Amino acid sequence: AVVSTQSTGAQNIHEKASGAYTGEISCAMALDCGARYTILGHAERRHVFSEGNGQIGAKTAAALASGLVVIACIGEKEEEREGGKTMDVCIEQLTTFRDNIGDNWAKVVIAYEPVWAIGTGKVATPEIAQETHSQIRSWLAANVSADVA
Repeated sequence: AVVSTQSTGAQNIHEKASGAYTGEISCAMALDCGARYTILGHAERRHVFSEGNGQIGAKTAAALASGLVVIACIGEKEEEREGGKTMDVCIEQLTTFRDNIGDNWAKVVIAYEPVWAIGTGKVATPEIAQETHSQIRSWLAANVSADVA
């Protein structure tokens, strides 16, 4: 027998289980299509579709309650990075996720996306990513648990 190492994910879900939300995908719909994961808090959803932390938090709670694994995206825009606000932005976003995850951290993957490097020609070097990852882990250790970090 062939064992698949691939999983399917939804790029987004809606926080409501049902209703008149044309074009949106409920957690149940994603699961019915075979999704195991969903990406929440992605830069385009935050900045193009104006999703705020409240809605991202509600989506997180709904996804976890349905059994989906959440890929929780965090990251700063160029002006935030240049202004020295990388961790301020990441902590605000992490706090929203933390407040809606409860004890479900085993079903969450944190994805740091340096928004300033998406399509700009600027490169987030491994050193930049590792520095931010280290700070994220420190925050998680202090504000969630050492095991989660």
